[in-house]
Amino acid sequence: MYSFEPNEEQQMLIDAVGKYASNDLRPAAHDAEESRELPKKLVNKGWELGFLQASTPEAYGGFGERSAVTGVLALEEMAFGDLAGALAVLTPSLFATPILLGGSEEQKQQYLPKIVGGDWAPYTAALMEMSFDFDPNALKTTAKADGDTYVLNGEKIFVPFAKDTEAMLVYASLDGVTQGFIVTKGTAGLSISEEREKLMGLNALPMYRVKLENVAASRLGGASGHNFELILSAMRIASASAAVGVARSSFEYARNYAKEREAFGVKIAQKQAIAFFLAEMATEMEAIRLLTWEAAWKLDNNKDDAHTTAYLAQAGAADMAMMVTDRGVQIYGGHGYIRENPVELLLRNGRGFASLLGLVII
Repeated sequence: MYSFEPNEEQQMLIDAVGKYASNDLRPAAHDAEESRELPKKLVNKGWELGFLQASTPEAYGGFGERSAVTGVLALEEMAFGDLAGALAVLTPSLFATPILLGGSEEQKQQYLPKIVGGDWAPYTAALMEMSFDFDPNALKTTAKADGDTYVLNGEKIFVPFAKDTEAMLVYASLDGVTQGFIVTKGTAGLSISEEREKLMGLNALPMYRVKLENVAASRLGGASGHNFELILSAMRIASASAAVGVARSSFEYARNYAKEREAFGVKIAQKQAIAFFLAEMATEMEAIRLLTWEAAWKLDNNKDDAHTTAYLAQAGAADMAMMVTDRGVQIYGGHGYIRENPVELLLRNGRGFASLLGLVII
């Protein structure tokens, strides 16, 4: 059975990420959202914490072993500071982690050492498509074998740092099965939108649309491919842990405000309606956190139902984040609707978890 107590190495990482989230990401979040730009030095500082490096074996340039449990613990802390900043720092993981999980030995040796051993660089991945019934296991983007390479056709949305990327991992349907394909910068037929995506939240994170017209690519894992379900579950538990971080941030803002704000001579936290709000927020948040930890533990230990638990964690986290961040705004009352109030941004970012899969992986 898994333990609820982080080990010494996990606690050190959690503490380091927590300080970065509180002291660096959180103070910069509002201005970054309004200016639609994250300071490069902020992203670099997060990268230097070694989140990805600690998950990569020494043979590929890192200094640790991948642990989904460690990943969700650290990601929650980073998302607590600011979701856009956390996603930006971890964007190279979208490319590197699937290679670690399913790449061929040649692909691991080619890409991992230069990604984890160098400065932050915009390697990325493209999963989402413009479809109301989007299903990662039934993609509209297609791949067809052409000798030793593959030809991709389709369109992707919400691709972080696509305009500047050195290489991206594009997910496509190959004979009805989702597989990842490596597309390098400047490949013929690859076009990236000039304008960034305009979204309800996450405006500090530059995301673009990507169009593929007969684009040549190499298959993740080589000719035999890879297990996409493993990668998808890693995305799902990452999304769930980030949602817990965002919800926790909104909850703490709302709880602290309720303890300080007076109405009719008493703190509003003593009002039954507000107390019930806070209790339900905390209960739902803790339930999803435990489910996410369980999913991560099962993934680390190759349990048969790991992928089901990962799906449940993601689905539950999307609803939980929406409820908690909405109530965070309600507890603030009219002040919660003001653009400068942090709970307003948390609500907009929290809404995205129901729609944005594939923006983070652990």
